Amino acid sequence: MNERFQEKRVAGTWLGRELSFRTGKLAQQANAAVLTQYGETIVLATVVEAKEDKNTDFFPLTVEFEERLYAAGIIKGSRWIKREGRPTDDAILTGRMIDRAIRPLFAGDSRKETQVVLTILTVDGENNYDVVALVAASAALAISGLDWKGPIGGIRVGYADNKLIFNPTYAQMENSAMDLMVAGTDKKSIMIEAGAKEVPEDVFYQALTGGQQEMQPAIELIKKFRAAVGVKEHPSKNKMLTPEQIEAEGKKQAQIELAQGWLEKNINKILFDKTYYTKGERKAAVGAIKDGLDKFLFANGLADDARKMIIGKTVETAVDEIISREIIENGRRVDGRALDEIRSLWSEVAFLPHNHGSALFMRGETQILSVVTLGAPGLEQNLEGLEGKSTKSFMHHYNFPPYSVGETGRMGGPGRREIGHGALAEKALLPVIPAKIDFPYTIRVVSETMGSNGSSSMGSTCCASLSLMDAGVPIKRPVAGIAIGLASNADMSRWKVLTDIQDLEDGEGGMDFKITGTTEGITAIQLDTKTDGLTAEIIKEALTRGRQGRMQILEVMTKAIPAPRAELSKYAPRVVSFSINPDKIRDVVGSGGKVINQIIEEHEVEIDIEDDGSVFVTGSKAEQVAKAVEWIKNIAHEFQVGETFTGPVARILDFGAFVELTPGNDGMVHVSKIAPYRVGHPTDLLDPGMMVTVKIDEIDEMGRINLSMKDCPENTHLYVDRKGEQKGDFGTGFRPRRDFGDRGGNRGPRRDRR
Repeated sequence: MNERFQEKRVAGTWLGRELSFRTGKLAQQANAAVLTQYGETIVLATVVEAKEDKNTDFFPLTVEFEERLYAAGIIKGSRWIKREGRPTDDAILTGRMIDRAIRPLFAGDSRKETQVVLTILTVDGENNYDVVALVAASAALAISGLDWKGPIGGIRVGYADNKLIFNPTYAQMENSAMDLMVAGTDKKSIMIEAGAKEVPEDVFYQALTGGQQEMQPAIELIKKFRAAVGVKEHPSKNKMLTPEQIEAEGKKQAQIELAQGWLEKNINKILFDKTYYTKGERKAAVGAIKDGLDKFLFANGLADDARKMIIGKTVETAVDEIISREIIENGRRVDGRALDEIRSLWSEVAFLPHNHGSALFMRGETQILSVVTLGAPGLEQNLEGLEGKSTKSFMHHYNFPPYSVGETGRMGGPGRREIGHGALAEKALLPVIPAKIDFPYTIRVVSETMGSNGSSSMGSTCCASLSLMDAGVPIKRPVAGIAIGLASNADMSRWKVLTDIQDLEDGEGGMDFKITGTTEGITAIQLDTKTDGLTAEIIKEALTRGRQGRMQILEVMTKAIPAPRAELSKYAPRVVSFSINPDKIRDVVGSGGKVINQIIEEHEVEIDIEDDGSVFVTGSKAEQVAKAVEWIKNIAHEFQVGETFTGPVARILDFGAFVELTPGNDGMVHVSKIAPYRVGHPTDLLDPGMMVTVKIDEIDEMGRINLSMKDCPENTHLYVDRKGEQKGDFGTGFRPRRDFGDRGGNRGPRRDRR
């Protein structure tokens, strides 16, 4: 090996496949760079920490998940753009998931900008790269020397045939009723992300506890890797201070302790001497605490900058501590609710009269407006990523304008938070959305956050469910969601679970455990926490509380609308679906799209045809849709011997006549089968454009259709002489149906007829 590379590698077996970590060869200027391989899926994880603190009041961590199409051997399908563009929604959601898993274990007072970049180098089509990326991030942080209390592990859990599957392959996930990602330490769960097809709570609990055990080999391998690398201590741990700096730190600490003393005596009185029912009242109470502390510090001679710094460092932390203490010790919440009590609920459907479906939902001060739009199947979204190309016909999008929290701010495209919240509600609703064959529409739901004070994503889930039922989308059952919180002390020896958290209840030592589902089971879970992880006992109680809360919300929702409407809105388009023989698709499309474009233009419809022969006709006018459907069915008709048709005579030859059966399809009536008696020439009875009834006598090996008129009673009016008497089988002898007078039937010279 080249001398400049001193690569270290550790490998082990995890759930029957090799997991390995390598460092020292790639990205040598990063704080840490680890090449992680599971099966043949490979992810590069890098960690870089800035040298100086950033002027901010939060820990500036970013996690970037970089998809590279070369990892799957794909060149971008666009004809004009071939390089990767902005991150896909999947990449953003995966980055957010890993962020939520690693963030709680960083030192709370760090202000150095830290960036974790995960680059997918190879995917093997068997092992899910998001699991590998999560483990890779943990390994890179473990050897980075940063102040991070890892390592952690991560695992995917599936559920099929009443059995849990740990780190299932893509093929195994196709039949799974659950897609659960869990990350944690050797004892606690830190992050949960799940979608499910109405799976019961007890199965979820088994999956979470089982996943906790099965991720341990990965955690132990990371520890072994860290020992092999030999991690240097973080520079800040041994930072030498000058005497002046030591004196300044001592002075600042004394000022903080002075402020903490005042807060300990006064904060409880302000927050709990009365009940604060609204967000504005609680915000004003915190403002009063800050004002009181500011006056106290001013009286003690602190300058403006010092007072501002002390207030920023102490008030929010003290508020979190007091609120948690009151919940744990006395079961008291700032707004006066019981620990398992949900805020007031209200819902309304058909809020917007002209849209395809709409609803308004409120839980406390969180208010959501959801609007449904139905469209043709061809409007489904095309996706392109490491898993190849795919489509989706159900979309939920979430908007969070600044006025929803009474503020001004940037307006524009969705940020990561908006994408994440929208995807969570979409995941929650997907299990109840009807199959395309049963409801062949593209469905888009947009949830507008009109007011936010605690879990607007769960409000969006409830409201979107109501709007779908208002639109007449035949969902299986309504879906509701609830956010479960936590109050805990520093070592988590004491804790209480809270139902329906809001504003001040989402502080240090807390959690945001979002659970959605129907009366039958869970459809989605998302957990992030501000602790070092949750025990199995906390998770079990959270699942129980989630079900109880969900049932209460569903009861209120069903009062607004008990079931999906039987009819679609009169403003919604109509879609008719049917199937044709795939071999007939070319006939429906026509040369250069001539036929299908003619149908679309004449009947003002949209037509989507799939390779398997599925046809979807969409239009706003039912009668035009019906005509377009009839046209297509006629073109693609599969003719059978014995079928009867009435159509115009298309053209006449000496030996017979061609009759149009359906647009673009005709058959030939031989002169001997035009009438129940001998006819000398087809023109004796027929003219071009004349409507006649024919029966299919034969379809030969070349697909040509031979017809008969003489067996169809509908043609009786053609077989009469000039006296009105029937001829042939309806009489005897020959007489043309035309009356030429006393001169008879002069048909002109034979050459003219030829």
